[in-house]
Amino acid sequence: MRTPAPSAATATTHDQVLPSSTAAPRRRQRHGSPPDVLPVGAPTAPRSGGTALIAALLGFTVITIDVSAVNIALPAIGTSLSGGMTGLQWVVDAYTLMFAALMISAGALADRAGARRAYAWGVALFTLASLGCALAPGIGVLVAARVAQGGAAAIVMPASLALIRQAYDDARARARAIALWTVGGSVAMAAGPVLGGLLTDSAGWRSVFLLNLPVGAVILGLLVRVPRSVRRPAAVDVGGQLTAVLALAGLAFAVIEGGHLGWTSGPVAAAAALAVASGCAFVVVEARHRRPMVPLTMLTDRRVAVPLAVGFAVNAAFYGGIFLLGLYYQQLRGMSAIEAGLMFVPMSAVVTATNLVSPRLAERIGRRAVIVAGQLVFTGAMLAMVPLAADTPVRMVLILLLPLSIGGALVVPALTALLMDAVPGERAGTASGLLNSFRQTGGALAVALFGGLLAGSGGDFSLPGMRVGLLAVAALLAATAALSRIFLPRG
Repeated sequence: MRTPAPSAATATTHDQVLPSSTAAPRRRQRHGSPPDVLPVGAPTAPRSGGTALIAALLGFTVITIDVSAVNIALPAIGTSLSGGMTGLQWVVDAYTLMFAALMISAGALADRAGARRAYAWGVALFTLASLGCALAPGIGVLVAARVAQGGAAAIVMPASLALIRQAYDDARARARAIALWTVGGSVAMAAGPVLGGLLTDSAGWRSVFLLNLPVGAVILGLLVRVPRSVRRPAAVDVGGQLTAVLALAGLAFAVIEGGHLGWTSGPVAAAAALAVASGCAFVVVEARHRRPMVPLTMLTDRRVAVPLAVGFAVNAAFYGGIFLLGLYYQQLRGMSAIEAGLMFVPMSAVVTATNLVSPRLAERIGRRAVIVAGQLVFTGAMLAMVPLAADTPVRMVLILLLPLSIGGALVVPALTALLMDAVPGERAGTASGLLNSFRQTGGALAVALFGGLLAGSGGDFSLPGMRVGLLAVAALLAATAALSRIFLPRG
């Protein structure tokens, strides 16, 4: 039996990871302390399902709000800390890249430590990192704190879902709980820009991060009432994880700093060389590891490789578009932070509604058709945004953004379900983590690309640069749509 994938209702707005192991736990007990690992068949403690669900939902919500709220706060951060466009890119990508790099093996950590313990660690680290962001005296400290936030979010995501799965034995009750968890992400994504704008305008950008502190404290308080989780044996591939982090970091540095320092400058060339060397090392390490975090045979299967490419392209379009629009509204059109946040509300509502329609549509016309159609809609969205200018009527801007809302929301639920069917049940967590890692990387590199193109002379918003970026992403989406049409199974 395959491990069931979580509902993909918010897969466009955020990412989901399945716990990587469903193996039966072995007995292991420390002297003088309650067992974290229970013998097979032993009765579990009474479960506080509602408490676990609230704790998991709050964690998922806060890391989702943090992403979308920070995008609206970027202009204020740039003014306060004088980071320039490059600094703002790193504020976004430091979080996203660490999240992407650790996503693949985070499920194994949740299994080894136990869902409750791993979740508590992740929430505590995220809360402390948020405090570091709020107190940052300069852009460098803020970026470092965002790295810690991204690493913590990579732990919180799979552990929160594992916490729900352990709290509900009944399959129907568990499905309802996971549905609430995913809907919470949609609501958070919609509320994030508005909340970020409201906080930035009324209390300053630092309050966007300070908001996470009381929420983190509430979550940790709730976890006290949640029974301890079993711990399961799960391999942690340290070599693979380290080389993946180095490869992504080198690639991001080269793309972000290339537009600022020059593509042939020493630091950029060194970062590109590091990315290539680390990528090659990753392949070697995974080929030799007894239990690699990414079995290379998965990447040679077109039913896996094509969905990974599609996930990369879709997130590049979605998160690149969100980054672009946040700056477009404030820097080019002169909107306040709260006004810019409100501009995202219709878009988020359409995303949520389309997420719910996508699975039913896939049942009627097939997953491949939905995936191809969604990418073509997304391609049209990128092209529709090319004519945007400073004097484009607001109503027209909102109309042009409708394809952006629909495209990715159509693709990701069907894409996730197709990928889950393409891998053995014991690899469901690995495949899900890999897909989400590719999606986060696509978003991070799109932010790097748009950031380099948007910075005009004197730091002004560059419309020609915006249009070049939109055309590049449109071409990428058209290419992955063609790959999907050719290589994905018809059903």
